[in-house]
Amino acid sequence: QVQLVESGGGVVQAGGSLRLSCTASGSILSINAMGWYRQAPGKQRELVASENTGGNTLYTDSVKGRFTLSRDNGKRAAYLEMNSLQPDDTAVYYCHAEVHGSGWNLLELWGQGTLVTVSS
Repeated sequence: QVQLVESGGGVVQAGGSLRLSCTASGSILSINAMGWYRQAPGKQRELVASENTGGNTLYTDSVKGRFTLSRDNGKRAAYLEMNSLQPDDTAVYYCHAEVHGSGWNLLELWGQGTLVTVSS
């Protein structure tokens, strides 16, 4: 079974930091892109950061300079280092990946979500 497993959410005070981790498992031949989305209460899911196989990373404007996405291709993992967290960052964070499965079929994967709560 191909899946993404996340960890690292929690409660933090404004100005604090958290690190999210995501690992892909199962029959995966390659990972095209890997990153994070988030969904705040009453809002649509939005891209936070994503990196493709060329190493190009895209960040949403509101997190630039505060969040850093990194990948470990050997571990099939992605990490989101979040600094200077603000209450507006409160959301469920979802790991996302586009991968080629065992038959070179293209799959879009989502993690189960991890809650990040930033208190003021």
